[in-house]
Amino acid sequence: MRLHEFRQSQVLPLSIQEAWRFFSNPANLNEITPPEMRFQVIGGDLGPVHLGQMMWYRVQLAPFLYRTWVTEITHLSPGEWFVDEQRFGPYKLWHHRHQLRAVSEQQTEVTDHVVYALPFWPFGELAHGLYARPMLQKVFDHRQRELARRFPS
Repeated sequence: MRLHEFRQSQVLPLSIQEAWRFFSNPANLNEITPPEMRFQVIGGDLGPVHLGQMMWYRVQLAPFLYRTWVTEITHLSPGEWFVDEQRFGPYKLWHHRHQLRAVSEQQTEVTDHVVYALPFWPFGELAHGLYARPMLQKVFDHRQRELARRFPS
């Protein structure tokens, strides 16, 4: 199994409390996911983020290829960061840390740090450069654009 990392940051014109309210609400995930992924929350605990929280989603990975994705909140420091880890889904390993850091009273840096591995090694590695990494980049680029649109400077 080969591990990969993805990291992306963005400063938003929100207080850290406002940023936490937005990012700790699972209902907002659908709003910042590319529409072509046909992302749907289909079950689980949809309340504010908390330890042990499990949610499951339906996501389109390719035309006519849908997958159920189950994640659990495994680590949490309220108002600062939380970690969701895949329990079942398209990756062999998925560990996603959402970090918030106050830059000023009305600015917060939001950082996503993902450590992931693909299934079916070594064949999954062929798909990494061709499909998985570009798709992940596309998802987080869309997220950055959507957040900038929702929270303009």
